[in-house]
Amino acid sequence: MAGSYPVASYGYSRYHRRVSTPAIRLDGVEKRFGKKVAVRDLDLVIPTGTIYGLIGPNGAGKTTSIRMILDIIGPDKGTVEVFGSADIESMRSRVGYLPEERGLYPKMSVVEHLAFFGELKGMRRKDALREARAGLEVVGLSDRAEDKIETLSKGMAQKAQFLGTILHKPDLLVLDEPFSGLDPLNVDLFKSMVLQRQREGATILFSTHLIEDAERLCERVCMIAGATKVLDGKISDVKSASGRREVAISFEGSSTFLHAPGLVERVADHGQYVEVRMSEGADPQELLKRAVVSGARISRFELVEPSLREIFIEKAAQAGLSHEDESEDVAA
Repeated sequence: MAGSYPVASYGYSRYHRRVSTPAIRLDGVEKRFGKKVAVRDLDLVIPTGTIYGLIGPNGAGKTTSIRMILDIIGPDKGTVEVFGSADIESMRSRVGYLPEERGLYPKMSVVEHLAFFGELKGMRRKDALREARAGLEVVGLSDRAEDKIETLSKGMAQKAQFLGTILHKPDLLVLDEPFSGLDPLNVDLFKSMVLQRQREGATILFSTHLIEDAERLCERVCMIAGATKVLDGKISDVKSASGRREVAISFEGSSTFLHAPGLVERVADHGQYVEVRMSEGADPQELLKRAVVSGARISRFELVEPSLREIFIEKAAQAGLSHEDESEDVAA
């Protein structure tokens, strides 16, 4: 199981304190592909040492933003800095990048493949081989070290790709949809390893359209919808600023008390309970009174924070993004 792996043993040999210079800064960045605007006027500051989520639907501009940060493509407008430098090329050895579209050399052995990745980032071969074998032990692939990449299952290959990304202990780790296609045990393993990198001082930029993953893992998020930033900040601040009031209710009996225009804006049925969005200015105690009067037997009535998903849906709607607007990222 993921929890049994000695993740803590595979970490940095030094600790990086958070510093005032951001790991990433974007000012007024814009990218077009023909008439299509992929990213529009994006400002972004990612503090050193944080796990930062870049979230939004497919086609929102996340991958294009990442590729500009890594200088794979250049912006049409604006500036990009990594660790205070606009010379991204000079920062290559400090960055690890796991793209959404995976790429491995199928005829190489697993350990040679990982060592090759390490050497590309400036590691000495003997150090790269040592770290590769240590990493394979962590993820349960030590017995496949000499096997060719092409013999690995999809899940095993994803582990190998992830190890190749972190082998040189990067100060900045950029992960584009890192949990795509993984089973729950391997998701937990990857999360543990990401958290280990952060504990040792690395900055993590984590891109996903699965907002629940970002909510569980990230300290801060930037939401992009329709190529435009719609939210940015600490998750706790984002939720507080939403001004929303949600009530989780478990009950038996009639649900007629939920049909209350002016009091209840929306009801989401989760099976074992319902989540009620109160109308602006409405008092949840009034809803509780209605429930009691209706004869419903209440076992839970709890004020809860709005989920990041609910906030995003609301903000995306305000930005005018519909499902029809969503398409594959034009730079993908």
